[in-house]
Amino acid sequence: MNGESVYIALGSNLGDRRANLIDAISQLRQQVAVEQVSSVYETEPAYVTDQPRFYNMVLRGRTQLQPDELLRFLKSIERRMGRQRLVRYGPRPIDLDILTYGERQMETPDLVIPHPRIAERDFVLAPFAEIAPDLILPGTGHSIAGLWRRLNGGGYGQVVQVMQKLTVPVGRDLQAERPPVHLGLTQAGVSGIKRIVRLIGEERDDLFYAEMDLSVELGPEQKGAHLSRFNDTVAEIIDQISNERAPTLEVLAGRVAQEVLTEQHALRSDVRIRAKFPQERYAPVTGKLTQEIYTLIGIAAATRERVVHLVGVEAEGTMASPSAQTMIADQAHEQLLEAGFSPEQAARVLEIVPLATHNQRGCGTLVVGTDQPIRAQDLVHIVEGAMSSENYDLLKRPDELFVVAKAHRHPRFVEDAVREMILGLIELYPNLPDDTFVLARQLNIETIHKHDVYAERTGVLAELRHELANNSHVTPHTTLDLWLRAQLGLA
Repeated sequence: MNGESVYIALGSNLGDRRANLIDAISQLRQQVAVEQVSSVYETEPAYVTDQPRFYNMVLRGRTQLQPDELLRFLKSIERRMGRQRLVRYGPRPIDLDILTYGERQMETPDLVIPHPRIAERDFVLAPFAEIAPDLILPGTGHSIAGLWRRLNGGGYGQVVQVMQKLTVPVGRDLQAERPPVHLGLTQAGVSGIKRIVRLIGEERDDLFYAEMDLSVELGPEQKGAHLSRFNDTVAEIIDQISNERAPTLEVLAGRVAQEVLTEQHALRSDVRIRAKFPQERYAPVTGKLTQEIYTLIGIAAATRERVVHLVGVEAEGTMASPSAQTMIADQAHEQLLEAGFSPEQAARVLEIVPLATHNQRGCGTLVVGTDQPIRAQDLVHIVEGAMSSENYDLLKRPDELFVVAKAHRHPRFVEDAVREMILGLIELYPNLPDDTFVLARQLNIETIHKHDVYAERTGVLAELRHELANNSHVTPHTTLDLWLRAQLGLA
């Protein structure tokens, strides 16, 4: 956030003082980008002394609000947190004061900047001098540290630093203790972390809505993963990515995986990110420009020695059932013969006229693990081409007719789609190395059954090419986990 630099004082002496300060800072972040906070100091009350001792601190931030808008925002936080202005300088759960606003000097009936009583308040100067000792208070020519030295304990009572970092005491760190059962865990982590991520391309920045799954492999001496650290790691990495080039989702996944590995002191970390991305398409007949949404997949696994990346996509399409169409064709053939058509005429009719069948919405997934560059747009093309027909968000009637007819000219089972994806990848990327990993999966959402159907194939290209070239059967198939372990040197 750009904007003006501001310093804000916080104080609390009613209720849970620590929690009040945390709550206030949390609410301030809605309009103030908090850049630094001081330690927490316990101080004697000023002006009205017959009340509990205060917790005081100062923070530095940036805001786009004007001074009067910032004042109203602070007062709204005080009101929501229960402050009642019954007695001037009386007890309150939270007190928020604007100390400085850039170099601004102003005085209105409601607001004076800089705050007029900074120089006499040790409970302000102590935390203020901690984070901004060299700041020159506008209009005075004095630094904050200089004002603190001049006061020299002549304020309103003893000021004692009670916390260097504002946090909530949580007692024992159970996750750091040894587990009661000496067994390692293959995976422990969190799923469904939602973030907006920025990938920077050659011409423009692209924003994606992403969901992340993060996990680690734990040794038998580790009780569990520190779940809160997963969120912290993601937030820190996203902030870093905003300031540097992150060309692909799998690169982002790799960076997160490395940070998770370090933070969790784990043997291995795995990160999977799914992000929605748009791609412009043209309707097949009318040529109308549309925007279709696909899912981009970035996967990474990391140890202390190596990071492995995979890239993939998910795309929807239309699937037409071959079995139902065959039954319709057989029935139609008999009906044509009964109607007086010759066998040759009946066969000719069935060649020309599209035959009915039940349609399914298909979802194809293709994931590739290699150090070679792979374009997500190419993977989308392969996945859509493996189905009976691509589908579109919006279609005019001529386009709709074409898509339906195309799907019925290319009926396919889920197994057919998986095989077509693999063949399409090999044809489009013939120079990928043999140790490239491939996962192809097709899910068809049924329309006449209560269940859905799917098929999947995994393997490295050496296995897949051998089967295609030699009409042979390679078994067992290399799975994703086996390939990752081999790439990471864990096999």
